[in-house]
Amino acid sequence: MKILYSIGIFFYNLLIKFSGRFNSKAKLRNDGVNLTFEALKSFNSKHVIWVHCASLGEFEQGRPLIEKIKQKYSDYQIALSFFSPSGYEIRKNYEFADLIFYLPGDSLKNAKRVISLLNPKCVFFVKYEFWYWYLHELKVQKIPIYLISGIFRKNQIFFKFYGSFFRNILKNFTHLFVQNNSSADLLKQAGIQNVSITGDTRFDRVFKIASNRKRIEIIENFIKDKFIFVAGSTWKPDEDIIFQFINLSGNKNVKYIVAPHEIKDENVKRITDLTNKNVIHYSESNSKNILSADILIIDNIGMLSSVYAYADVAYIGGGFGAGIHNTLEAAVYGIPVIFGPKYQRFEEAKELINRKAGYSITNKDEFTGLIQKLIQDADFRKKCGNNAEIYIKENIGSTEKILNAVSL
Repeated sequence: MKILYSIGIFFYNLLIKFSGRFNSKAKLRNDGVNLTFEALKSFNSKHVIWVHCASLGEFEQGRPLIEKIKQKYSDYQIALSFFSPSGYEIRKNYEFADLIFYLPGDSLKNAKRVISLLNPKCVFFVKYEFWYWYLHELKVQKIPIYLISGIFRKNQIFFKFYGSFFRNILKNFTHLFVQNNSSADLLKQAGIQNVSITGDTRFDRVFKIASNRKRIEIIENFIKDKFIFVAGSTWKPDEDIIFQFINLSGNKNVKYIVAPHEIKDENVKRITDLTNKNVIHYSESNSKNILSADILIIDNIGMLSSVYAYADVAYIGGGFGAGIHNTLEAAVYGIPVIFGPKYQRFEEAKELINRKAGYSITNKDEFTGLIQKLIQDADFRKKCGNNAEIYIKENIGSTEKILNAVSL
C-alpha cells in the first residue's frame, strides 16, 4: 500500500505542476514550492515550532494557538506551512510567524529535507491533511506531532475495513486533540487511544475578534435604526435567493449588507444588477451617499467578521456549493444564522441547528418564510440569538486546554 500511496502522490503532484500552465492557483503553488528550500536554508532556525495548515480556514483554527505560543513562549520561532495558495497568499505576511512557506509534495526525500532544515521541537497539524511521509519521518526522528481541532466522520477511509494503511498514518501522532465525542470514539474504536476532546480553537479566535472589534463609521451611518440583514461570503446561488426576497420586499425598515466571497469588479457589478434598489459599494461610500442606500455591498476583504456585529440576522454563504463558510464569525455576536443545505461536514453548523440558533434553507420559499419570521417576531429572534451566544461561550478555551496538555 505504501508503494501505491507514493505512486498516487507522485501523479497528484505531477497533475498540479501540469495544471500550473492554465490554472492560476496551481501556478502560485508551483512557483511557491520552488522557493521553499531556499527559504528554509536561509532561515536561522532555533527553538522552532512548526504549524501546518492546509488552507485559510485551517489557519484560522491554528492562529489562536500560534498567538498564544508567541505570548507565553516568546523565545520560540514559528514556522508556518500551507498547502493551498488560498492560505499562503493571504497570510504570507502574517506577523506572528517567523517563516511562512509552501509545503512541498509528500515524499520521503522532501520530508527528510524539510525536517532537517527546520529541526522543529514539535509539530502541530491543524484539523486534517495526513501526509504519510512527513508524519512517518517526524515519528522516526522522535519529534512530537500533534493534531489540533481534529474532526472525524464514520465514512472516512480511516474507519473502513480496507483502511488499515491510513489508520496507521494516524498512529504517528503523539496526541490527537479533537473537537467532539464522536471523533474520539471513532479513533478509539480504531485502536488509537492517545486522544483528547478539547473542542475547536476557532471559538477562541472569533471571541477574540468580537472582543477587539473596531467601530465602522460608514456602516453606523448606513444602518441608523433599521433592521439589518447581513449576508456574508455569498456565492451566486445564495445571492439569487437573497435578492429575490429583497426585490419583493416592501419593508422600509430593513436594510441589507452583502459581502460576496468573490469581490472582483465583474462579480460586484453582477450582484449590483440583481436589483433596482439603491445599492452602494463600500469602496465608493461616504457619510452622505450612504444615508439613502438600501443595500451596501462590501467589496473588500477583512471587514466581514466586524460587519456581523451590526446584524440582527446573518446569512452565511457557500451552502449551495462545496460547503458553508464560517458560521461562528456571526454567531459570536448572539444573532441567528441562516445557511444553505450543504452543512453536514461542519460540526458547529449542526450544533447551531440543534440549539435552535441556526437554520438551513434549501430554496427561496424556505428562506422567505424564515427571514420574515425573524424580522417580524422579535421574541423568536432574540431567543435564537441567545442560544447562539450561549453556544459560543460554552466552547471557549480550546487553545488553553491544548497548550496545557503539551510540553513546550
